[in-house]
Amino acid sequence: GRAAVPAGTGGRVYGVLEIVWPAPLPPQPPQIVRQVEALAELCAHTLETYTAPGGPARPQRVLPDAAELMDLADGLYDPALVLVPHLDESGNLLDFRIQHVNSRFLDPAGRPRGMVGGALLLEAYPMAAGESELFQRIERVYATGEPFRARRMHLTALVDQVPLSAVADISVSRHGAGILFIWRIEDETARLASLLQHAQRLGRIGGFEENLLTGEITWNDQLFDLYGRPETSPPVPLEDLPAHAHPDDAVAIGRFLRTLLHHRRPASAAFRLQRPDGVTRHIRVVAEPVLDTDGRLLTVRGAYQDISAQHWTEVALAATRDQLAHTEQQASERDRLALQLQRAIMPPTQAPLQMPDLDVAVRYRPAEAEQLVGGDWYDAVVLPSRLVLLCVGDVAGHGIEAATSMVVLRNALRGLAVTGAGPGQLLSWLNMVTHHLTGGVTATAVCGLYDPATRVLRWARAGHLPPVLVRGSEAAPLPAVSGLLLGALPEARYEEGEVQLAAEDNLLMYTDGLIERRDRSVEESLTHLLTTAATVPGTLDQRLDRLLTYSRSDTDDDTCIVGIRVG
Repeated sequence: GRAAVPAGTGGRVYGVLEIVWPAPLPPQPPQIVRQVEALAELCAHTLETYTAPGGPARPQRVLPDAAELMDLADGLYDPALVLVPHLDESGNLLDFRIQHVNSRFLDPAGRPRGMVGGALLLEAYPMAAGESELFQRIERVYATGEPFRARRMHLTALVDQVPLSAVADISVSRHGAGILFIWRIEDETARLASLLQHAQRLGRIGGFEENLLTGEITWNDQLFDLYGRPETSPPVPLEDLPAHAHPDDAVAIGRFLRTLLHHRRPASAAFRLQRPDGVTRHIRVVAEPVLDTDGRLLTVRGAYQDISAQHWTEVALAATRDQLAHTEQQASERDRLALQLQRAIMPPTQAPLQMPDLDVAVRYRPAEAEQLVGGDWYDAVVLPSRLVLLCVGDVAGHGIEAATSMVVLRNALRGLAVTGAGPGQLLSWLNMVTHHLTGGVTATAVCGLYDPATRVLRWARAGHLPPVLVRGSEAAPLPAVSGLLLGALPEARYEEGEVQLAAEDNLLMYTDGLIERRDRSVEESLTHLLTTAATVPGTLDQRLDRLLTYSRSDTDDDTCIVGIRVG
């Protein structure tokens, strides 16, 4: 008799065990065969640590910890590798050797276990040091002993120089001097089944299948919940559906069953399901027949969906349809009047001022909700003194009161400016108007007088953001001057500022609707405005249009911009 058995561990063959008997050998029972295979594995451990005389290097021996990990890995249901450190002569870690692969291991490249076992990790899987940084994480586990866990990690392997990726749950842990590396490839079928289950739960859909030959009926958990029945109770056959529905729906259910069972065509119906707990649910059922090769009806499968919320929504819509029809004309008339008032107060376009060596442009963007007439206003006009009045303001609030107060302030400032007073004095008088003549509203404003002859701008502000000066490729707000918002006190004084403008300078006045955000501070929004203003080329009109286009404001508020460009 003669037996030759490969001597190997972890898929790596180290030699061959040959046993010879002096006499003919009858067929041996499986117990004897397993004993011979176990003897071959013991021989493999010996060959693994065997050093040939005159050999160049001693093969790495199996550490006791690694041997225990091999047994542990073989008992796992998931693919697993046992790794041991591969050190240089100075004891520095160079790589990890794949000491053992368990029986669940499947190589992405299709290589047998024997070609992977015993190889270095980076030689077998060079992509481990790439995008996922898997090798670095294994190094950290080896250095610190702290295990690493990750869900849905991308693993990449090279197959004929083509990278193939998979998604897996990863576990890396250190046991003594060895590393146990376990991964579980994402089960697409289970994931889709879970996704379908959640979709049915969120959509309140219950599925069923009824075998018409055997009478066997299968319901999922959601369908028992829709019917209000315990899962231990028998499912309801389709033919018994009228007994569980409202009597007034018998005709619709009869048509559904006749189409499905007699004509053998897909069908659907909506009905009121009367549950054992006394609750009535509005249900839509859809089903299709399954026929055999001879055209006989075998099975019916379909789904029930709870459409109660949709039904009551339709009822509520129907109940309010008459009311909406009654108020639609009133709402349309109110919006039309509000829009007309807004356009009368603040025209969407304004003819440019005719001034030598000075370009003036204005922009007004109303609030997104047309019925909210805002309190933002602007003005740009040449005074009899040939000075140019530039101003923007913002009355607190919305609606007709804010709009009428804005008209009072805008027209009052125009009239006061004819007196030749400076911007500080104009705001002092305007504060008195706001306090006494507008019903107690408050407002902010910035007012400037520009002299084209000297290119000097005198300005003052009442609780408003300072103008922005754009010079070359830099934009910055003018140094702030003090000034209380309009209407807060009966009398107030306003400090004036003065700036000498130069050719090609741009000056911008704006309301807070251009920059205001609910989730950002004013300083952050102002920084974005300065960056946008400084990097916008072209004409003054293009600059203002782009400021509106790239505004990050998210509040439902008006926006006014007045800009000048010195020629």
